[in-house]
Amino acid sequence: MKFGALLKDIRIAKGLTLRQCCELLGVDPSNWSKLERGITPAPKDPAIVEAWADTLELKGDTRQSFLDTAVLSRRELPADIASDEKVMAALPAFFRAARGSELDDAALKQFVEDVRALRSATASRRETR
Repeated sequence: MKFGALLKDIRIAKGLTLRQCCELLGVDPSNWSKLERGITPAPKDPAIVEAWADTLELKGDTRQSFLDTAVLSRRELPADIASDEKVMAALPAFFRAARGSELDDAALKQFVEDVRALRSATASRRETR
C-alpha cells in the first residue's frame, strides 16, 4: 500500500475528517491532502512521522508498517535495513530476482540462507527488548 492511501485509511479508521486530523496533527489541510493523494512523499524528518504515529496511537506492526511506508514513499530504505550489512549484501540478489533475472542455484541458496539468518537475527532482537 502506498503511504498516501495508508494515511487516508488510518484517518478514516480513527473517525477523523481531513480537517480534524490536520488540526490534531498541526498540519496544513492542503498539504495533508497532497500526502493522501500521493502527490508529495512523507516528510524527510523521521521525528515528524513518528510524532504522527504517536498522535494517531499506532502500535506494533501497524506503527512499523506506517514508518516503513513513509520512508519508502521517499524512495529510500528504512535506516535499520540500510545499516544492516547482511541485508545490504542480500539486496542485489533480491533486485535481480525482482527484475526477473534468474539466480543460479548457488546464488539462490545463498539468498535463502541470508534471509533465514536475517529472520533469526530479527527474532533475537525482538526477544531481548
